[in-house]
Amino acid sequence: MKPDAIFSDLEGKSVFITGGGSGIGGALTEGFISQGAKVAFVQRSDATEFCDRLEREFGARPLFIRCDLTNVGQLRQAVDEASSAHGPVDVLVNNAANDMRHVAEEMTVEEWDANQSVNLRPYFFGAQAVVPGMRRSGRGAIVNFTSISYMMGNAGYPAYVAANAGITGLTRALARELGPERIRVNALAPGWVLTDRQMELWATPAALEEHLGRQCLKEHLKPRDIVNGCLFLASSASRMMTGQVLVIDGGVVTTG
Repeated sequence: MKPDAIFSDLEGKSVFITGGGSGIGGALTEGFISQGAKVAFVQRSDATEFCDRLEREFGARPLFIRCDLTNVGQLRQAVDEASSAHGPVDVLVNNAANDMRHVAEEMTVEEWDANQSVNLRPYFFGAQAVVPGMRRSGRGAIVNFTSISYMMGNAGYPAYVAANAGITGLTRALARELGPERIRVNALAPGWVLTDRQMELWATPAALEEHLGRQCLKEHLKPRDIVNGCLFLASSASRMMTGQVLVIDGGVVTTG
């Protein structure tokens, strides 16, 4: 992916991305690699072929660490491994999520807890793991991926919607707490991005037409549209921006 803009301060930065081997996460890994950053990412499934491709195209290989994000111990260990390889994490991108559909009245306590252990809990403990290194460096940037789903009040996946509202609250609380140490915390809220997963599971012609009708900009979102916003939030171009939610959705919801 050829970058739309160059953020020169990201060159050489240590970047840690959750769920960075496919979908939006894969595009994020590629985007930071294209900026010259040293990228480590975690996910459960094997990403060797993805790393091979990036190494061929960019001459730089991301560090893939297999990790189950529901296991906080594994997440902490992965951050330690990335820090040993690339130096203390300068940029954390909390991206991994699971938006599988579910019915409110059928959800069990165990299913609710399992949903939050993917969609919310790793965001807090990922931040907790990188803060000591950022504190020693005297600065850092955390980008938490949320979603416009909670702004729209979407039905069909209430635990996921609740988690995304929680991510926004967590972002604002951490921004206030960590700001005095020059650690910035922002959220990025994509609209409906047409990844392979979305196209396979939910992007019917009727659903696509209906959603496009809600957008001000009549063009479907692609992963690179989200990457550009994330690079901005990670870079010094947004150095005085924290505790905010950057919406990239083609103009479905409004904020402010």
